[in-house]
Amino acid sequence: MSLKANELAPPAGAVKKRKRIGRGDATGQGTYAGKGLKGQKSRSGKPLHLTFEGGQLPLVRRLGKLRGFNNKWRVEYQPINVATLGRFDAGTEVTPELLRKQGIVRNLNTPVKILGNGDLSTKLDVKAHAFSASARAKIEAAGGTATRVDEAGNPVSDEQGPEAGG
Repeated sequence: MSLKANELAPPAGAVKKRKRIGRGDATGQGTYAGKGLKGQKSRSGKPLHLTFEGGQLPLVRRLGKLRGFNNKWRVEYQPINVATLGRFDAGTEVTPELLRKQGIVRNLNTPVKILGNGDLSTKLDVKAHAFSASARAKIEAAGGTATRVDEAGNPVSDEQGPEAGG
């Protein structure tokens, strides 16, 4: 048997006839056509809008307007102060992995930002996703280095775009 364009048809039982409403009592949907007796919702024309509450001041108007927006590009950082870094020995390479191992940061999926609250006297090689200007200055004043890294832990130069969160 060959397939012909003029003989294409859906399988038997696949197409159901639509219910014709308001076409006689024998159909089960006659007289009032499932709308009940009288009232605004039984009339023809436009239906009521979703927020209509019978004339009562609707909830959407009682609550007021929502303003602002959510920035989908916002980056949430785990803040670490310079004072916290003081607990490491001099010459230590401080990375997000080491901070996680010490229990200073909660997870490695959220980037780490070093902030400048407190003092630092030990020389450290700090690698983080972002630094505040004061934190960078304090780390370098103590003789250490502040290196910005990407999500994979690779060093990122400041010439490769604006300093993340800096």
